[in-house]
Amino acid sequence: MKYLYKLPKKLKELREQYGYTQKFVAEKIGVAYQSYQAYELGVSVPSLEHFIQLADLFDVSLDELANRREI
Repeated sequence: MKYLYKLPKKLKELREQYGYTQKFVAEKIGVAYQSYQAYELGVSVPSLEHFIQLADLFDVSLDELANRREI
């Protein structure tokens, strides 16, 4: 979980890069707007299923989404 502390910033950056709203992303991954908003605020972490959907939506690897670097 140590990699996920940067997830909120990464989600916001990717969402803005694609020009998506929080509501759009929430609808695409099947969560309430408030749930996705909580991901970007760092209040909660997406489930594995939603994490995978976010990586697919933003066309990035799971490692990249989690800001995980090769060791």
